[in-house]
Amino acid sequence: MATQTAQRYEGTAVAEPRPAASHRSSGEGPRRSGSSEDVGRADTSAMGKLKGFRVEFGPSRKDILHFTSQLAVMIRAGISLQDALEGIGTQHDNAKFRAVIRDLKVRIEEGNSFSQALAEHPQIFSNLYINMVAAAEASGSLSDMLQKLAEYLDQEAETRSQVKSAMVYPIIIAVMAVSVTVFLLCFVLPRFTMIFRGKEDLLPMPTVILMASSAFLRHWWYVLVPALGGALWGFYYFINTPVGRIWWDKTKLVLPLIRTLCRSLYITRGLHTMGVLTRAGVPILNTISITAHISGNVLYKDMWLSVYEEVRQGKKIAAALARCSLMPSSVVQMIRSGEDSGNMADVLRDVSAFYGRELKATIKAVTSMIEPLMIVCMGCLVGFIAMSIILPIFKMSNLVSGK
Repeated sequence: MATQTAQRYEGTAVAEPRPAASHRSSGEGPRRSGSSEDVGRADTSAMGKLKGFRVEFGPSRKDILHFTSQLAVMIRAGISLQDALEGIGTQHDNAKFRAVIRDLKVRIEEGNSFSQALAEHPQIFSNLYINMVAAAEASGSLSDMLQKLAEYLDQEAETRSQVKSAMVYPIIIAVMAVSVTVFLLCFVLPRFTMIFRGKEDLLPMPTVILMASSAFLRHWWYVLVPALGGALWGFYYFINTPVGRIWWDKTKLVLPLIRTLCRSLYITRGLHTMGVLTRAGVPILNTISITAHISGNVLYKDMWLSVYEEVRQGKKIAAALARCSLMPSSVVQMIRSGEDSGNMADVLRDVSAFYGRELKATIKAVTSMIEPLMIVCMGCLVGFIAMSIILPIFKMSNLVSGK
């Protein structure tokens, strides 16, 4: 078991073990080195290793969701935690996650609690996950808490899927628009430049701009492609710096169409997390701290951290949120009523459910607005190119006919 524990799971490549070659019988004579049979065996072994070689990444959110659901069912069925981990680990396809599950089992057998074992893998299990398991261990309701965790992870995955689905269609339209534009500029327009050669003074300005763009794209594409890649990489690097992250998070909250979607997403995520942790019995300061770190936006993170500091000084959550412009006043009022009545967990659950429905409606509304806008932009772009080609042809035909 110690050998299994020592297995590393940080790498990305995993080679499956191959069965050892069968021993030669005692009556078999010595073989000559370099014989064709040895070469064939070596080739077969090399091919076998290549077939057994595969690249694996760390566990996905879906893997963690399935692990949590299976563990909840097995513990509810009366199976011990160690046996449940052993059973799940042997059946999992991801070798890196198998190593993590085995390590959890070993640490529990060494006397650590489940939450302490999970805390040794912070890159896989979040603070929310660890704190909810720790609260379940204190209350003795691990199976119920794991089920709540599975429901939380499932809802988070559904929210992410909805947001990603809302962006799929605009991205497809944008890629098609760029592809059509490049095709027209590089392959269609050059055929018309032969007609316009020597008559540049008669061409209208849109045609001149289009021809210059086509020439630049055809002759300098080897500079344009790496420049575009470098610009995208520079933007990605910039938004991952502290200054760039603040700028990007602020921008997402002021863009006309994205603003409503992002605000609903951050509010829903924060309130849902607070509700789940509060119902799990996690201390309120830990709850606010975890909510801050999973908010997904620097501005909302700073808001929850300021609430954390004021609550730590003895103030109420609603009083601290009332001074923040990022949280709607209706939400603050409902949280205040929950604090006054002592039903904070129920209020947070209801508010998060309401904003979850609002998020779905917002995603549908934003998608329905983006789709026609992208189609109109694509139509205008293609129409401009067609107009730039047809206008000089009409102009020249009028000149030839004497009109």
